[in-house]
Amino acid sequence: MAEFNNNRGGGNDRGGNDRRGGNDRGGNRDQAPRAAESDLKEKVVAINRVAKVVKGGRRFSFSAIVVVGDGNGTVGYGLGKANEVTDAIAKGIDDAKKNLVKVPLYKHTVPHVMEGKYSGGFVLVQPAAAGTGVIAGGAMRAVFESAGIKDVLAKSKGSSNPHNVVKATFDALLKMRDPMQIAQARGITLAQVFNG
Repeated sequence: MAEFNNNRGGGNDRGGNDRRGGNDRGGNRDQAPRAAESDLKEKVVAINRVAKVVKGGRRFSFSAIVVVGDGNGTVGYGLGKANEVTDAIAKGIDDAKKNLVKVPLYKHTVPHVMEGKYSGGFVLVQPAAAGTGVIAGGAMRAVFESAGIKDVLAKSKGSSNPHNVVKATFDALLKMRDPMQIAQARGITLAQVFNG
């Protein structure tokens, strides 16, 4: 028994120790500064039940896609898989916290129109006037609310699979450019960036 426990506690390849450090989904994206754990709010986007047929019958497991954010431009998503729903959600939250990114905001909306694509998912995101609210479907809504975007118009034009929609939404948000940085780079005022 002692040997078995020591082996499990050590660095076996299946324990996940090697994968834990370098789980960088976006290649060379800028990692968002670590937000305080208490500031992050979690939203479960979808839970999927998977059945594996074995000799004795069906064995069920669950996968959950979760979005976390601080409501101030920092947001991340993660996928968790486990034999119980609560464990899958907890794993998804941990995964999302490791993949936080910073998205640009302008007056509680997005700075400009952008399209995002991931596999079969294709989304269109555009800014909205104050008071409009979040006009978006379920998977996209979770991302926008977690990021702190209060007014936005968005449309999913491709796959309705929540995994693809969430990743396409992140693609659109990460391609957006901060108006303040554009103004500084071009040496003009913020009003001139938007009005020409």
